[in-house]
Amino acid sequence: MISDAIAHGYDNAEVRFHWVLAMLSGRAYHDLSTEELHRLHHASGLVRNYVDGEWKDALSIAFELLAMLSTADGETRRVLERLRALSPRRRDVILRHFDLVLTGGLKDGLWAENRERAETDRFANERVKRVWAYFEPDPIGARAMLPRPSTAAAARAALPVRAGLFAVSSAFLWILALIANPAAAVIELLVALGAGLAAAFSGSRWWYREHQLKAKNAQPHIPHPRDPASPGDGFTNRVRHSFDHYFSVRAPHGFAPQEWLGHTIHIRNSLVAEIAFLYRESRISVDRVNWLIRYLAEDARDRHNRGTLFDQRRQNQTAAVAQGLCVIALIALGVTTLGMLGTVAAGSGESLLMAVLAVVGAVLSGRAAAFSWLEARGEERRMAEETQQYQEQLTARQVAYQNWKSFLDTTRPSELEMENWLTCDKTLFVDEALRHHQLTWRDLITHAILMTPARPYKRGRVKGGPWRYSRYNFRLFLVTQDGVREISTEFDFTDAKREKEQRSNYRFDAFSSVQVTERTDVGYDLELILTNGPARNIRVKDADTHQLAPDENAREIAEINLASAGFTHTFRLLEGIAADGKGWLERNNPNNLPPFRAAD
Repeated sequence: MISDAIAHGYDNAEVRFHWVLAMLSGRAYHDLSTEELHRLHHASGLVRNYVDGEWKDALSIAFELLAMLSTADGETRRVLERLRALSPRRRDVILRHFDLVLTGGLKDGLWAENRERAETDRFANERVKRVWAYFEPDPIGARAMLPRPSTAAAARAALPVRAGLFAVSSAFLWILALIANPAAAVIELLVALGAGLAAAFSGSRWWYREHQLKAKNAQPHIPHPRDPASPGDGFTNRVRHSFDHYFSVRAPHGFAPQEWLGHTIHIRNSLVAEIAFLYRESRISVDRVNWLIRYLAEDARDRHNRGTLFDQRRQNQTAAVAQGLCVIALIALGVTTLGMLGTVAAGSGESLLMAVLAVVGAVLSGRAAAFSWLEARGEERRMAEETQQYQEQLTARQVAYQNWKSFLDTTRPSELEMENWLTCDKTLFVDEALRHHQLTWRDLITHAILMTPARPYKRGRVKGGPWRYSRYNFRLFLVTQDGVREISTEFDFTDAKREKEQRSNYRFDAFSSVQVTERTDVGYDLELILTNGPARNIRVKDADTHQLAPDENAREIAEINLASAGFTHTFRLLEGIAADGKGWLERNNPNNLPPFRAAD
């Protein structure tokens, strides 16, 4: 990309400086082709044409470092003094990207201060407290259950006809009673109206509660993980495990975790069903929803502390009282209706048949009208309650989402911080290996460090960048005249602690072959075959095609990851040794390579 910019006329000391860094980053001098050396030689002749300044000085020193690879110590000291005179930012970036180029006296002269800088910066900017945030997935936005569609309109459309039939039948019965005995009919009418109003008031609450329970029971069953029907690794099962975890770690004071889980099992089942329904999408990890699950666990704890966690029980008690009042009112209404029939029969036996027909009509039409009215009123009430609940839940969850996202954005380290910490870790790991084997940089022909993920791990990346892991496996290969020393260790990136360190030594003729296997659905494997031992398989990187952005190229991202892991240089090194043995050493010894000569 930089070469393309230069070809289109964007060329100055700053651009050319970064071009040189890109040419040499992660590569040893012997990795450069003849064409690349020619391009570097040509670029060195352009330095004098650039405007004087910090970028020109840095570029000039970069070329001088290349020219000093096999120079006497006196000249080396002069170049190192010029390098130290640069600003720390320019000096550090040269040292980082020239890591595999600088050897011998140059590297020895810089190594002590490089190690000190790594020790100082290794835990800078609160690394231990912030690294976890880099591996946290971006939270998915807040959602809440929308109100169910209402059937109130259809119920209200049928209500006028049914209510009209009921009114006509009831009025006809009352008129018959009024003709037979006016005084009794008036009293019976007043009692019937009172009982009817009481039945309507209490019955509506009873019906609404029963209707809500029926709708809730109609929801699909979410099997428990121990149920035979429960999927082993489904999204719902992972949501359930996450709810169990956060409810157990956020139990109220006075509750043991298991006791709190048993106390809230029905609440958790309902929440599991809701979250599984809202976020059941392809390629959505439960990690992106954990912020909401954690918030809901905290909300349940807080509602318990306020005494409002089981408001549903009080609603059930209220519904039971309404149910009793409704039954009493309906009994009173039935008795009053029978009383009207008795009044009509006492006044005129011929009117009794018409009164009975009126009662039958009133009962049938009244029952139908009551159901229409209850459904319309209940649906309106339900829609109002669910709409208010939806808005309140969504608002509260949006606030929780914004709080969590802001906290993540503030805590999450930048790419530069992650790279700086990783560079410090590699520097100190190499330094410890050199001291253990009592080697100096003058003793090394070259070195390579391969960084692979160590299970179990978390990983994260920014768009267009390499994967970074919470746990690494570092493999360092030190190549000397006597052979290859390999040092490997598992490394926790959060606190920089190492474990399971292993050391091996190989002769040059011990390498039989080196092979790379690429499997799209698995990743890249490096197979190292020795003449006196079993093949060693090293997982260099896992597959990640399904986790890339739509506009990212899988092949380009794979190359970025392999380069970042040090794979390219390591593979070339091991492949060359396996193919040529001791002959590789003679051809690639820095003292035997043709020196780089800067243009006059």
